[in-house]
Amino acid sequence: MRLLRSFVTPLGFIVAISFCANWFARADTSPEHNAGGSVGAVAPIFRQLVYFRVPVSFVSVFEETHGDRYIHEWVLSGESVSNWTQMITLTGAQNVSQRHPEATPKAFAGAIASRFQRTCPTSFSAKGIYEGQLNAQDTFILVVGCGNAPTSAGHSETAVIAVVKGENDFYTLQWAQRADATPTPKDIDVNLWAGRIKSLMPLKLCPIVAGERPPYPSCVGS
Repeated sequence: MRLLRSFVTPLGFIVAISFCANWFARADTSPEHNAGGSVGAVAPIFRQLVYFRVPVSFVSVFEETHGDRYIHEWVLSGESVSNWTQMITLTGAQNVSQRHPEATPKAFAGAIASRFQRTCPTSFSAKGIYEGQLNAQDTFILVVGCGNAPTSAGHSETAVIAVVKGENDFYTLQWAQRADATPTPKDIDVNLWAGRIKSLMPLKLCPIVAGERPPYPSCVGS
């Protein structure tokens, strides 16, 4: 996701994000959120395996580990990393807990939201939709948006982002969409975005087993 390429910023929940946790529990998970089904994706990222499900309508277009950051991007079939309408992104930030013992998924999410806000201060919107645990991992999920995102070639950009705290590293799973630009903040359809992130579940972290090779049955089958 273009706005979140440099997502590791000083931690601090400095953006006021309204919260509606009940929406995540009752979000619409009808087939429109995951047309055609999905396939499991699992990979070792720093100290843990990360598993989630990718809709079959998306294809991998970019993956990179650069120092203490990891990123993998998928877009709809026929689109590209530079010209897309929807993008799914998995990121990893190494040793966040070691460098910032006070770090929480909510604080990490706030740092991401603050980056959005700096990019589009007059058309920024944000809403938290879940705080708690997913598969025994501390998690915070929010939706952020820019009505007019300068880095998105004159489009609006909205994304649902799940931030998960691992043993030492932090991970995010994101689903973003571009649309026509608006000069004011876009309304956030919480039901839509909660349904999309739920369609990528289960999102889980697993230990790396010495000598185990893809498809990592210890994680996929657990």
